[in-house]
Amino acid sequence: MKLISENLHIISKTTKQAVLDRDENYIKNLLEKQIKTKPDWIDLNIGPARGAFAGTMQWLVNIAQEMTDIALSLDSTNADEIELGLALAKQPEKWIINSTSADEQRLDRVTDIAAKYDCSLIALTMNSELGIPKEADKRLELAFEISAAAESKGISNDRLYFDPLILPVCVDQTQATEALNTIRMLKESFEPAVNTTIGLSNVSNGCPKELRPLINRVFMVLASGCSIDSAIVDSFDDELLRINEVIETKTPHKSYDNVYLDLFNMMQNFEDIDCVKYDNNDPEQVKIIKTAKILLNQNVYTNSYLEI
Repeated sequence: MKLISENLHIISKTTKQAVLDRDENYIKNLLEKQIKTKPDWIDLNIGPARGAFAGTMQWLVNIAQEMTDIALSLDSTNADEIELGLALAKQPEKWIINSTSADEQRLDRVTDIAAKYDCSLIALTMNSELGIPKEADKRLELAFEISAAAESKGISNDRLYFDPLILPVCVDQTQATEALNTIRMLKESFEPAVNTTIGLSNVSNGCPKELRPLINRVFMVLASGCSIDSAIVDSFDDELLRINEVIETKTPHKSYDNVYLDLFNMMQNFEDIDCVKYDNNDPEQVKIIKTAKILLNQNVYTNSYLEI
């Protein structure tokens, strides 16, 4: 699974202030840390980029391209900022626009930009009328709408990365399995095939800080088993990166890695979690299984679910 590093975003108050102040040293240090993790893309999340934040994408793109050849994901609700950033790209065909929804005005504008620069596009299976549909088939319908619009602009399916969207497990845990089902449906429903992605950290948003990394890691493995192509991840989570490599290489290194591999195979083979063998005396293995059961909606989520 390819990885998009999420760690430069103005959701962080310190990063937001650094962007506002045009603090180049701060941004370079943040980028350098991400570059060392070797993601496939680095996401530049600047939000709406209005007022004092206008021109932010150009500034960030210039800094990033001076430092690395790693492709960029341009993440903003402001399509003008995205286009200004792409205009500076040395290899725009390797970059991603993050993102469009199925809303007609946004979709039309962003697909125009993607077609112009021959770059890839993350497409969210939602619109302003429906929000995020709770059912996988409704999300698939929106994906077909987006695909048709993209095709009309000459954007091929291999350029599309559909994000089925995941709600926090602490808000509505049924939606974890619905997102997994949507990934499977997206992979099976298009010819030629489209790509899939997900904002991984969203699944644990609102959960206690100490639980979030484990929930993210387990959901990543379950999604990998559904043949997801990429994910937007915390690239500073070394264990998450290690587990992704274990899944990619099918080579366990720690006692609990086989549990992750078995969960991956379980999802690939459409099996039940009861078929996954684990050591009840190994606390790490028990935590992984408990987390998987929460995400598969087999046990009820509480903030103390690991203690039950």
